[in-house]
Amino acid sequence: MSPVHFAFSSTFILGLTGLTLHRYHLLSALLCLEGMMLSLFIALSLWTLQLDSTSFSASPMLLLAFSACEASAGLALLVATARTHGSDRLQNLNLLQC
Repeated sequence: MSPVHFAFSSTFILGLTGLTLHRYHLLSALLCLEGMMLSLFIALSLWTLQLDSTSFSASPMLLLAFSACEASAGLALLVATARTHGSDRLQNLNLLQC
């Protein structure tokens, strides 16, 4: 495994570990998801550069567009839960009360 592959796979694993272990606030979960998406974007971009093929060049931009949509939807949910529940702690959220 090359050092570049190791760096991006460890970045993704670090984001996944942060998502599974630090789920106290909604904002920290959203930041871990964003870090995972950015590591996938950079890894996919480097993969298309290594292949020297233009057929895969739209894939990183599509992933970046989905990442931006995910971030905006997550921030909208964060604002909505902060207004209705008073905080972004995940322990206070109960789907049966909504």
